[in-house]
Amino acid sequence: MSTLRFALAQIDTCVGDLDGNARKVLDFTRRAMQGGADVVVFPEMTLTGYPIEDLALRATFRSAAWDTADRLAAALGDEGMGGLYVVVGTIGTDHANGKPRNRLVVLHGGHVWAGYDKHFLPNYGVFDEFRIFSSGERTVVLDIDGARVGVAICEDIWQDGGPVAELAHMGIDLLLTVNGSPYEEGKTHTRLDLGARRAREVDAPMIYVNQVGGQDDLVFDGGSFVVDADGTLLERSPMFVEDLSYFDLDTDADHQRPGAIAEPLDADEEVYTACVLGLKDYMAKNGFTSVTLGLSGGVDSALVAAMAADAAGGDAVYGISMPSMYSSDGSKDDAADLAANLGAHYDVQPIEPLFDAFQRQLRLEGVAAENLQARIRGVIVMAYSNSKGALALATGNKSELACGYSTIYGDAVGGYAPIKDVFKTKVWALARWRNRAAAEGVGVGGLRVVGNEGFDGGVMPAGGVIIPVSSIEKAPSAELRPGQKDSDSLPEYALLDRVLEAYIEHAHGRADLLADGFDERTVDTVMRLVDRAEWKRRQYPLGPKVSALAFGRDRRLPVTDRFRE
Repeated sequence: MSTLRFALAQIDTCVGDLDGNARKVLDFTRRAMQGGADVVVFPEMTLTGYPIEDLALRATFRSAAWDTADRLAAALGDEGMGGLYVVVGTIGTDHANGKPRNRLVVLHGGHVWAGYDKHFLPNYGVFDEFRIFSSGERTVVLDIDGARVGVAICEDIWQDGGPVAELAHMGIDLLLTVNGSPYEEGKTHTRLDLGARRAREVDAPMIYVNQVGGQDDLVFDGGSFVVDADGTLLERSPMFVEDLSYFDLDTDADHQRPGAIAEPLDADEEVYTACVLGLKDYMAKNGFTSVTLGLSGGVDSALVAAMAADAAGGDAVYGISMPSMYSSDGSKDDAADLAANLGAHYDVQPIEPLFDAFQRQLRLEGVAAENLQARIRGVIVMAYSNSKGALALATGNKSELACGYSTIYGDAVGGYAPIKDVFKTKVWALARWRNRAAAEGVGVGGLRVVGNEGFDGGVMPAGGVIIPVSSIEKAPSAELRPGQKDSDSLPEYALLDRVLEAYIEHAHGRADLLADGFDERTVDTVMRLVDRAEWKRRQYPLGPKVSALAFGRDRRLPVTDRFRE
């Protein structure tokens, strides 16, 4: 009989911060030892952060990472933790061809005790690992105090065959997999179903440890879990926060005992929290302590401002109302009310004097005059960003980005775009969810869990409404000319988003869209707008990926393209 206590260390790492990541491993291992753990499991590429992209090709980086692993192993031994088995991800080198390898190592007894290299390399969507890594070729079973533990890294369990298929014939007591799996809507259930299938395949419990945190345009949601040999859920860590949980393996038991199972989040809560965490970590890891953005009184800027306040606190948000001669009193009132609800800084900078100065020289008309207004606002936002050292936030949504319904160097300016992967109809849903959460007095998603340093559980104004209801309910408008509405240039968003989802995320062509039941005029309009806006999307700021197919690394199309259906 062998009984082992595993600690699932779901941590937030930073790419390239070798020493900082190692300190975090030490800290969590100390806590795990106090919790009686025998084995402490960290996510994929723990020491290097993930994804490291072309950093992997630098021999100096690989050497520094390996030196860090050696020092960490020695430090564990020096602190009396050498008896633990500490599983961390890092980078190694394939000595046959000199290419880097995505490596799992086990630190034990003051040194690197064992290792395993990722077998399957993902090469789709946001992943481009064929170009970077060399794949492993061997199956590894670790003997840990009498328990046979088979190991795998992320993509290894997503593909049929390979290490897991081999482990199914090797009589293992546990399948252990370390992961760097980014968040997207609906993926939580997919992972759990996959884990249950793999556990049944090897006829043993499976531990799935995933990283958490934001890295550029990716958000890792954690959600680590353990399933029994029959696929029964035994443990689930909370999403979007660092966490340390435990699983006790009894190799003689037919079924393992369940532990703590975190409740799943509401679907809108998941997406909202992913956007907040992406922004929060982008700020923290790039040295920003405040943000600035334009507050138009519309729902997009209101939602982004609420996310910013939840990420960094209301006092860190500098909202700017930039009314023109076409701005309604209602929009100006909504912007002021929002800032008050958030406890944000609020300035009013009318653009009409600047617009008039430009017009005395340029005498623009039509779209050019409309775009001039947006570009003046962009200049003001960037001026605040430069003067205050604040991160400028772009407030456009995925529907607008898809159709090019934004002004380049105008409302598209900024360093980060929190809702660039959120369709307009989802923006409304998230705004309503945030108000419901405030009314119920709860924090934001998993971020309210104790242990996420610096987060106070979100903004909680008196009365329970953060985003003014009128901002959510009024007809969307850029207010660049008298009586303007978004529907003057675009199909109604309820229809537009359905077409965009089919065309972009499901790659339906014109014939497919017509077969889907969309009318010919709408299809031709949407396809034309999307196809002609690729150059704008290339210049849009980073923002968190929350859908199955986000603009950028997920969807790569040429800017110069004459193919038309």
